[in-house]
Amino acid sequence: MANPTAIEDYVKVIYAHTEWQSEPITTNALAARLGLAASSVTEMVKKLVAQGLAEHERYGAITLTTGGTELALRMLRRHRIVETWLVQTHGYRWDEVHDEAEVLEHALSDKMLGLIDRQLGFPVSDPHGDPIPGADLTVQVPDASLLASAREGTVVRISDRDPSLLRELASAGVDIGVSLRVIAADDALVVEVDGESATLDPATLDAVWVATP
Repeated sequence: MANPTAIEDYVKVIYAHTEWQSEPITTNALAARLGLAASSVTEMVKKLVAQGLAEHERYGAITLTTGGTELALRMLRRHRIVETWLVQTHGYRWDEVHDEAEVLEHALSDKMLGLIDRQLGFPVSDPHGDPIPGADLTVQVPDASLLASAREGTVVRISDRDPSLLRELASAGVDIGVSLRVIAADDALVVEVDGESATLDPATLDAVWVATP
């Protein structure tokens, strides 16, 4: 019998992988994302399939069933509400909240989660711009493109995978809602942040999503 917490974490990562792009996740990619051995991930994916939560093409893509998607959305709702709560009411920085939310999302009762959601004013996105599924599990992903392709626009989402990059972006004034424009991306990445010039890690191009006019 698989650990319920592990199951929740797996379906959440599988769903989130295609939230901002269309390429489905593979066993190796899932293993890399979770920091686990591919063999361990393969065994867990078999359990997800057996429980009707996922489908897996041999040596190919892993996709969620309707039941798996519903579970993933419930967990993402919990995770992102907790992240928002930690930032807005407890003074956490956006680079600190992921690991805390990973623990708390499994521990909070539905009643407590609902009270926190109400206290926050029913937010529709978390501190990184990821959409928070509603209580009915509906979710709206904003129309946005990676900075690498769009080159300019209003920041609507920033990947939370690299805490050090989040800290660098915060220091440069890059946040949800600011205007960002790539000035140069040859030897170094130079951008304009709300009219001010800044030099950033080139990884920013593939970690920031912007909405264009």
